[in-house]
Amino acid sequence: MPDRDVLMIIAEDGRVIEWRRLAEELFGWSAEEAVGQSVLALMREINARDGGRRGSLFGGAPVLVTPELRGTSLVWQVRAAADAVSQGDVAVLKAMLTQSPVGLHVLDNQLRVVRMNTGSRWLRDTPVADLLGKRFTEAFELEDPDEALAVARRVLESGVPVLNLLVRAGEAPGLHRRRIYTVSFARLESGRGDVLGLVASAVDVTERENALKRLALLDAVRARVGRRLDVLAVCRELVDAVVPAFAGIAVVEVIDDVVRGEDPPPVPVHQDVPLRRTAFRGRISAYPVGDVRPLPSGTPYSRVLSDLRPRLVSIDADSAWLAADPARADSIRRSDVHSLIVAPLALRGHALGAVSFYRHQQEDPFEEEDLQLASDVCAHAALCIDNARRYTRERTIAATLQRRLLPQHPATPSSVEVCQLHFPGPEGGGVWFDAIALPGARTALVVGDVAGRGVAAAATMGQLRTALHSLAPLDLGPDELLARLSDTAIRLATERAALPPGDPLRHELLTAGCAIAIYDPVTLACTLARAGLPEPVVLFPDGSSSTVAVPPGPLLAGAGSAPFPATTVSLPEGTTLAMATAPLADKVLAGPLRPLLDRGSKRSLPELRDDITRALTHGHPTDETLMLLARTKALPSDQVRALSLPPGPEAAPIARAAARCQLDAWGVDEEIAFTNELIVSELVGNAVRYGAPPLQLRLILDEMLTSEVSDASTCAPHVKHARTIDETGRGLFIVATLADQWGTRYWDQGKTVWAEQSTGRTSVGALSGAALA
Repeated sequence: MPDRDVLMIIAEDGRVIEWRRLAEELFGWSAEEAVGQSVLALMREINARDGGRRGSLFGGAPVLVTPELRGTSLVWQVRAAADAVSQGDVAVLKAMLTQSPVGLHVLDNQLRVVRMNTGSRWLRDTPVADLLGKRFTEAFELEDPDEALAVARRVLESGVPVLNLLVRAGEAPGLHRRRIYTVSFARLESGRGDVLGLVASAVDVTERENALKRLALLDAVRARVGRRLDVLAVCRELVDAVVPAFAGIAVVEVIDDVVRGEDPPPVPVHQDVPLRRTAFRGRISAYPVGDVRPLPSGTPYSRVLSDLRPRLVSIDADSAWLAADPARADSIRRSDVHSLIVAPLALRGHALGAVSFYRHQQEDPFEEEDLQLASDVCAHAALCIDNARRYTRERTIAATLQRRLLPQHPATPSSVEVCQLHFPGPEGGGVWFDAIALPGARTALVVGDVAGRGVAAAATMGQLRTALHSLAPLDLGPDELLARLSDTAIRLATERAALPPGDPLRHELLTAGCAIAIYDPVTLACTLARAGLPEPVVLFPDGSSSTVAVPPGPLLAGAGSAPFPATTVSLPEGTTLAMATAPLADKVLAGPLRPLLDRGSKRSLPELRDDITRALTHGHPTDETLMLLARTKALPSDQVRALSLPPGPEAAPIARAAARCQLDAWGVDEEIAFTNELIVSELVGNAVRYGAPPLQLRLILDEMLTSEVSDASTCAPHVKHARTIDETGRGLFIVATLADQWGTRYWDQGKTVWAEQSTGRTSVGALSGAALA
């Protein structure tokens, strides 16, 4: 047997007479300490030093004891057994026990520490002797000892090792924060299979876990903050994301102008600029959410708005800056705050506000590494707040533009009663309606919807609506109005496509829908045409209802040369016509609320509108949408006079006499009646000379006095500026001079030339309105 395996030589009386190097490495005693001592006493001392739990004479080391004769004396030679640790293994074990940064701990079968390496950071400058013999959960003051103890017992019982159990050590004097470790347990067994205990290895992963925690928090902030385009909502999302994951208390304060959508000020921010407390989460707030006040000067809060640098502040009773704001100081003291980070909300060198992160009570204080995390969190929040600010500003501009494009005090036409139901969208947009008074007491009812949101949709709506009002005096049918309105939309789309490539509006397709109905209270006829919008519904006075089968026309700006078919229906007095954009049409005109509309024939339009609004309270459309309700009226027969005229020159005096007699019966002012005689005479004379029989004169008295002369010719009349020597050509020039307005309306087999005069009655004009966002 090789001599290098010899541990020691024992004399016949039990004294150690040789103590070899292998014994020194295995038992930790030098030769000077061991030689001359009784082997039994020596092993007892070694066991006692190691906690008294070695369990055998040689501490459980596998050895062979053989007798040897030296001269006349018998000695006992103790060698390492064949399965004993080699010298190289001993060297490795020695290095692991004295130099390894990995904490190694040998636990007995009662989970008490019997040996540990001196390189473990768990020692915390505590002598090994103070830890030996203690249960490992007590020796190292784990935050959750029960969990670690349960895992160790399972390994001890089953023999199945557990790797990388994450544990957190309790706070210790001299450490700024608790340490985090991964612990692995493996069972120790003797050569005979007896369970001796456990070996536990621990690796300090505090920095790794903190870094992962910071990354997880930043990912959570990026996922949760900015989901809504509202400044206050973004601030609430921010405090919800960081409390308690990063701080126990968080406060967000945003410059008040920024909350209202204004541009953020440059740095440094003047000390008198007010900030709004937009969000808070924690125990005690110094000021309520919504409070507006400047930040106290000379404090970390105001300084970050001067240089946009985050600050880590340790708070104690001697912090002089707390005196600048007693309310904050009181809330800090009552919340037991000990650490603070103040970080700016800033973007491109402009300040939007500040965020204060507090840690209190038993939370670990902030470290320098947390400053970068706070800066990254606030940088993302600042971008989201600025997006919300821009959205708020655009929404305000769009709503203002939409409101200003329309009359502020619309009047009501005499031939219909009108009421609208409107659900505004979140950004404003292009929904509008009109009720335009036409000659002959007729009314054009219009519902339109420009695709898109914001300023661009509102501006396009204003352009289309202005074009429609310019086209209305031409007295065209609804199909012709839609065709010409589509031409306007096509020109607008062409201009949009010609914008520079970097303009985002260039990539937004311009489309719009529109429905027009022209109602005549004399004949009770209504002519309808639609471009893209749903079919209207009519609710008759007897309670029955039906959908008007108006053939669909193409969307505006996408029509090309496609026609817009028109349909004419008869609407008795008291009939309700409902026209709507798609979302409301799907719910009311052809959806689950149709019965509510059907039961509304006996209710006033405002009552019917309120009933529908209440029914939609819990599920109204998210996009802007509108419905127009119009209840028809009939013009009384005594306000209309129709007279057939002969085709010859005698028609003019007959028409003048009839007009004078009728206007006398209506009590029209003599000056107006005299002017009307001239107008009627010229209109009839022009029809006799250039038109074709049959001829008809019709007088209509409403807010305006309308004189109409119809004939069977489709020749277009036009004004001539006759010279002094000309005997003809002055008729329509006289009409255009005397009348408030005049025009020509064509029908299938002829035309009607009309002229309107003001009678001095209350002028109604055109009812116009739109959804005010």
